[in-house]
Amino acid sequence: MFGLFQTMGASKNQLIAAEAALPGRASPLATAERHVVLGTALKAPLSTSQQEALFGCGCFWGAEKGFWRLPGVISTAVGYAGGFTPNPTYEEVCSGRTGHTEVVRVVWDVNAVDFSDLLKLFWECHDPTQGMAQGNDTGTQYRSAVYVNEPQLLAIAEASRDRYQQLLNANGRGAITTEVAASKPFFFAETYHQQYLARPGSRPYCSARPSGVLLDAFAGAAFKLPATVWSHYDWSIDHCVLRGDNTPIQP
Repeated sequence: MFGLFQTMGASKNQLIAAEAALPGRASPLATAERHVVLGTALKAPLSTSQQEALFGCGCFWGAEKGFWRLPGVISTAVGYAGGFTPNPTYEEVCSGRTGHTEVVRVVWDVNAVDFSDLLKLFWECHDPTQGMAQGNDTGTQYRSAVYVNEPQLLAIAEASRDRYQQLLNANGRGAITTEVAASKPFFFAETYHQQYLARPGSRPYCSARPSGVLLDAFAGAAFKLPATVWSHYDWSIDHCVLRGDNTPIQP
């Protein structure tokens, strides 16, 4: 994040240099191999008909469920991105000394769902104006972000942000603080975080505070999902992803 990141620890204005970040480790953390709900491999290489992106929408538990339910999504996984510390633990990320935010890695079939559909879910499922926070959760790990690896996807993400800002302005909302960037390494979170809300004994928690503003057409958008899919998401209700079941939505 441009060499510095802001933490919401003792001081909301405290800035920490990359050199002060925790050192992390060279080896990845042990994590799950397959998706609890979809049954797909979490670490499989992309095929020619697949793309990937990282979405930070506050606590990654609820955000991941929102994405894995979309038709055309091949796999989702939660982890950390946007900071400095390699292969961090959850506790290290929560300390505010890694610079990472909690993200969901989404892999999708480009023939079944478009990146613009995923961006629609992203912007609508949380409040992208809250800075280093989401709902009652505060800290660098809860900031809003979209990270991609392809220039075309970056341009589409930026166009969606600009359109959503126009819509927020029209509804008396604030300025978007979402970081939209390319080439941010992704580090898988621990096994117990993967598809957390589908695991037995999980705590039904989600910090997201949707604005209720819906994203419409924007430059580069090529929506594929029908309105029936979006009827499963009621953004007038906080934490609405917790109220649906875990199975993918049928288009």
